[in-house]
Amino acid sequence: MEVLFIHQNFPGQYSHIAKRLAACSDLRVTGIGEKKRVEQRGLVSGVHTLCYDTPAQASAQTHHYLRGPEAAVRRGQAVARLLLGLRAKGYAPDIVCAHPGWGEALFVRDVFPGARIIMFAEFYFRAGQADIGFDPEFPSSADWNFGVRVRNSPQILSLLTADVCISPTRWQASRFPDFVLQKTRVVHDGVNCDYMTPAANACLFLRQTDRPGESRVLDEGETPDGPVLSLGPADRVVTFVNRNLEPYRGYHVFMRALPAILRQTPDARILIVGGDETSYNAALPEGQTFKERYLAEVRDRLDLSRIHFLGRVPYRALREIFRISSAHIYFTYPFVLSWSVLEAMACQSLVIGSRTPPVEEVITHGENGLLVDFFDQEALVRAVTRALHHPEEFAPLRQKARATIEKHYELETCLAVQEKLVRQMAGVGAARTRND
Repeated sequence: MEVLFIHQNFPGQYSHIAKRLAACSDLRVTGIGEKKRVEQRGLVSGVHTLCYDTPAQASAQTHHYLRGPEAAVRRGQAVARLLLGLRAKGYAPDIVCAHPGWGEALFVRDVFPGARIIMFAEFYFRAGQADIGFDPEFPSSADWNFGVRVRNSPQILSLLTADVCISPTRWQASRFPDFVLQKTRVVHDGVNCDYMTPAANACLFLRQTDRPGESRVLDEGETPDGPVLSLGPADRVVTFVNRNLEPYRGYHVFMRALPAILRQTPDARILIVGGDETSYNAALPEGQTFKERYLAEVRDRLDLSRIHFLGRVPYRALREIFRISSAHIYFTYPFVLSWSVLEAMACQSLVIGSRTPPVEEVITHGENGLLVDFFDQEALVRAVTRALHHPEEFAPLRQKARATIEKHYELETCLAVQEKLVRQMAGVGAARTRND
């Protein structure tokens, strides 16, 4: 059986399932992604990976509502050309798994009409709802809302061709129109609970750079050329992790709470992981970053010797950060749930999250974590301070946090559901792996 995965950032959400299916003796797995991104991410073992060049963006003359859809069409054409070449060589996938968000899936049904298509229903934007207009600091205009409606068009056109969809959370699934929801199954990508585990002897080694407030994680086996900071579970460590530091994930709220957190806990260390780019918010003028904008607001009230901006870190280091965390802050607009919060819970971090969906789907306040209002900085300060000064109170919550992940998001369980769906759609039973 031939299985094809399509994702501009391949493997993206398909990282684990593509590897699992590639290990099955009766399956051949192919992946397609954008060349520069695949080169950055690396190849998946056992997966035949093909790439397309980055397509041209929409022209400056295109109406601004249509620039996103035009870029999606260009990307869809790039993938279609690749698929047509495969078809000419006799390739015909039984199953296509595709993310419809960037236009790559637009023409899959036209090229392979007999394939069963499973699409990843990640998020559907709705004007004036959920993330849009949620933050009064970034109000949405009528013009922006009109553009949002048009922005969904490539995704909707793709989803119309899907046989079935999967969505990682119930709330994310609920955002989609009824015709999508009716054929959507909720199954998460999964968290590797064998890797993301607590460890009483965890230790993170940091080397402060020449820039105040910035540090880097030492590589394994590295011999430092200067003073090293060693942090473990016994230290008072506050952690904050984003792919990129921006308001969508509560970076501005967190930074504004920091002066009070540090004042009330003079020996606390703050570890901040994330890049300087923009993933979800509208980009700032060239040369500006949200990281620097909100740091500048509070810089004169911070002891920068206790602040450690780490940039993006290796996965190994991320695990150590979760393991030594006394309080892990996870804030988000009502939007896509980050993998990081689930991985933190698997490591028995005490997560202090925003009372927003879909965080509320995972964390129950006082049971397996703490929830505070997204905009209530004082409540955030109180929760963090309490966690730092009375860690013994929260041991049961940490244990239940991991139990939650093991019960609902454990990797092997999620992968088994996904593989079963693929085989059901193709009408093929289970098979032994090539390693058996």
